[in-house]
Amino acid sequence: MKKGPVEKHVVTCFLEHHGKILILKRSQKVGTHRGVWAGVSGYVETVCDRQALVEIQEETGLLPVDMELVKAWNILTIEDGAIRWMVHPYLFHIREKPGIKIDWEHTDFKWIKPQEI
Repeated sequence: MKKGPVEKHVVTCFLEHHGKILILKRSQKVGTHRGVWAGVSGYVETVCDRQALVEIQEETGLLPVDMELVKAWNILTIEDGAIRWMVHPYLFHIREKPGIKIDWEHTDFKWIKPQEI
């Protein structure tokens, strides 16, 4: 009997400040999508809303007090070979000028206009 794709749940967070969106370039040290520009993301290890905040803090240095949740969307399902990604998307507004401090998962970041995505 053939098995279906393995389901993996992830959060993906888009951070907005003054009409621009933060994107991060994934390093060669991560397990998937190396060298790709993306939002803040990570595997769900707890409740999704909590995981979103954990990933943002780990990957950008921003704290919950630095942002407010704008919207959490319904799960997006993306088939990628043997993996079915269950993506839990979020949009956060960053209140003050952010001082982004990326971790080992990324090599660069930039703020872009949404239409540039």
